[in-house]
Amino acid sequence: MKMQAAVLRGFDLKYQIEDLDIAEPGPGQIRVRIAGVGLCHTDTLPRVPDLTAGPPIIPGHEGSGVVESIGPGVADLDVGDHVVLSYDSCGRCQNCLSSHPAYCETFMPRNLSGVGLDAEGPVTDTDGKPVAARWFGQSSFATHSIVDAVNAVKVSKDLPIELLGPLGCGVQTGAGAILVALDVRAGSSVVIFGAGGVGLSAVMAARVAGATTIVAVDLHRSRLDLAAELGATHTVDGTDTDILETLIAITGGGAQYSLDTTGVPAVISTAISCLRPTGTCGLVGVQLGDVSLGPMDLAIGRTVTGILEGDAVPGILIPRLIELWRQGRFPFDRLIKKFPLDQINEAEQASLRGDVVKPVLIPS
Repeated sequence: MKMQAAVLRGFDLKYQIEDLDIAEPGPGQIRVRIAGVGLCHTDTLPRVPDLTAGPPIIPGHEGSGVVESIGPGVADLDVGDHVVLSYDSCGRCQNCLSSHPAYCETFMPRNLSGVGLDAEGPVTDTDGKPVAARWFGQSSFATHSIVDAVNAVKVSKDLPIELLGPLGCGVQTGAGAILVALDVRAGSSVVIFGAGGVGLSAVMAARVAGATTIVAVDLHRSRLDLAAELGATHTVDGTDTDILETLIAITGGGAQYSLDTTGVPAVISTAISCLRPTGTCGLVGVQLGDVSLGPMDLAIGRTVTGILEGDAVPGILIPRLIELWRQGRFPFDRLIKKFPLDQINEAEQASLRGDVVKPVLIPS
């Protein structure tokens, strides 16, 4: 069938909206009509030569929408169901079976190759040439997407489905880092570096967890102000020349938890150094260079851990976050600004400038 998608044809080119052909879903797959899709910083990785998948590709990995067609062997979803799409995992390896699907043994080829494990992708252009369309198992900068049914989370039809896509990655990553990976405890202190979509989701989750000192660090005053509205008890400008001393003073001798969402080595060093003895630092995403540890950084019982996708099981965490949103305790929708899909280039630039926390693209 015909579909439209935002295709990246070159590392430094703008997206272009193209008419494409999409196959019928295969065994265990569904075709989803995309209602909305978040634009995440990870979607810029195909612009970096030799890092992950490259052009021509349809990025997009925070999709949500309505099931339109079901392939053989799908038992738990029906046509018309509303779903949030999350990252791809096999569901069968040791890590998947032990409730750590973000560390699936085939995570990298399934999510970052652009084509998954399939020899042939589901999408071709008007010349019959393939376009990579399995970015994080979904490639949802499009009107339609083919995904594995096991990686779609069914949600209630009374929810604003077009806004739910970011729950599948960015929001899940920040909230899961706090609630699952770090298991932040009530009454504790946490410092969150970076107040983008992931960091602000972590701020909201820290309030849900009952942390009594929640510090947000960022370079943008507007984002710090929003962090304060969403639950941060303190905000700190990242350009503060005495930032380490400031954070240690705020947390009464050092934080029990810290979370870096920036990937910047100098920021990571501060995130480790601001911890009290036995404190834990979580690192989200890919670091932007080598990280150096001082001789005493870990010797006093500190832990540093990498975190992918919040170490969350999407089918468990996403419904939990939705219920918190219903209760008014996790207002992730305040991070969102909607753009038509054909304004994807404007949305990308707004995100990179820091003008918008979480763009959500709406296909026509």
